[in-house]
Amino acid sequence: MNVPPTDPPPDDGNPGKGPLIQAKMGFGARLRAYFLAGILVTAPISLTFYLAWLFIDFVDSRVTPLIPVTYNPETYLPFSMPGLGLLIVVVFLTLIGALTAGFVGRAFLHTSERILARMPVIRNLYGAFKQILETVLAQKSQAFREAVLVEYPRRGIWAIAFITGRTEGEVQNITEEEVINIFLPTTPNPTSGFLLFVPRKELVSLTMTVEEAIKMVISGGIITPPDRRPVEEQKIPLVSAATYEDVDVLRERDRAPVLVSKKD
Repeated sequence: MNVPPTDPPPDDGNPGKGPLIQAKMGFGARLRAYFLAGILVTAPISLTFYLAWLFIDFVDSRVTPLIPVTYNPETYLPFSMPGLGLLIVVVFLTLIGALTAGFVGRAFLHTSERILARMPVIRNLYGAFKQILETVLAQKSQAFREAVLVEYPRRGIWAIAFITGRTEGEVQNITEEEVINIFLPTTPNPTSGFLLFVPRKELVSLTMTVEEAIKMVISGGIITPPDRRPVEEQKIPLVSAATYEDVDVLRERDRAPVLVSKKD
């Protein structure tokens, strides 16, 4: 039995059209990927250098004009020296720190503080600024050393906060539970926020570092640090976001929740 030969498919005059289209799409996708990769590489570096340049230019514009013309190196050079003002500020602050370490420097500092302490408004500002800087810059300070989760602004909504210390004084004495000072930053500007006094038992410690938590706050959650806990711990939830819609929770001294209908 002879089987007639099968006719070849008709030629549409465009051999290899399908592979050509696929090749074009692949080339375009690669170009788009290269472009996005270029943005990801250059944008952080460019923004960092730009912000650093703005800061250096700001300091130079305030400090360099104060240098006498005779002692200004730019007077004898055919070009400007970016960073000269910043260098002078660093050297000046270093010298001030070295002088205050000696007997004469401590005596001068003590006398200056006594004078400021007699000024009605200045003494309050000076005392507040000094206490804040000593707390933040002191090596023994534990401020902003731990990131935690706290329910804010209501039950079922969690926010990242930073422990700034243990509550003391009048706030702790009038509170039955042991409360902790936490700073709740805002997004995307973490320099502003809220000071909250929260019971220690209501805080959930995070394993992420403070730097990672700040990056997450600034990026609005776009940059999320990985969970470095063991796999077994990752499978166990520690908090809940579920809330009651039709009942209120009355706080009892023994921490026993009592559900009361909102309709009553």
